[in-house]
Amino acid sequence: MKHLLVLVIALFFIRPAFAQDARAICIKINELNTVVLNGTIIRPKAANQFKTLISQLHKQVTDVPGASDRWVFPLKGYNYRAVGGTNGNGYSDKGYNYLDGNKHTAHPAQDIFINDKNQDGLDDKTHKPVDVLAVSDGYVIACSDTWDSTSTLRGGKYIWIYNDYHGLTYYAHNRAIFVKPGDRVTQGQKIAEVGRTGFNAYKKRSPTHLHFSEFNVDNGIPKPVNPFQKLKNVSISK
Repeated sequence: MKHLLVLVIALFFIRPAFAQDARAICIKINELNTVVLNGTIIRPKAANQFKTLISQLHKQVTDVPGASDRWVFPLKGYNYRAVGGTNGNGYSDKGYNYLDGNKHTAHPAQDIFINDKNQDGLDDKTHKPVDVLAVSDGYVIACSDTWDSTSTLRGGKYIWIYNDYHGLTYYAHNRAIFVKPGDRVTQGQKIAEVGRTGFNAYKKRSPTHLHFSEFNVDNGIPKPVNPFQKLKNVSISK
């Protein structure tokens, strides 16, 4: 009984320190991601910094029990049939490099469209915003909750999450976000609402959608993988 009490007391103090360390790393990744997007850091320096930081975060979540790469669908009330194109053929990662920031020309993502014919950002049936959900447990490593129509940033209001299974997910074009760097999120948690922010998404020719990507960490740098099969294999998020 005495040993159990000592263990409980130790965990009480260790867990907050763990959370603080993870938050501090995430805040640094967010700062790095911002300068990568702006193109104000040289690529070798950015690569080295990202590799170091993501390795530090990886160690923080290595022992998270029950980590799984099985997702919930990222849009509440929708399923994979809302994904654009045919069988996910809108995905194209040719030439993508994370270090290109806002200048990359690839489309390593699946666009998930909502029912919004008048492009007001609301679901045509519910007349409410559509919730964006975290597909898995993890930490918010970068996000931006500001964007205006004069900005050339293509992701608009975006969120990056480092998931407990050590993969990254990216959610872009949101109208509002409800998390900040360092936040711990749980699977199915509302993290944003679908919107039309971003250089191309804002234009009338673009139907309202969530730009959703998945990445592995390869040699310390995000490398895109097609998330279509995972999206297809999860049920509707209610």
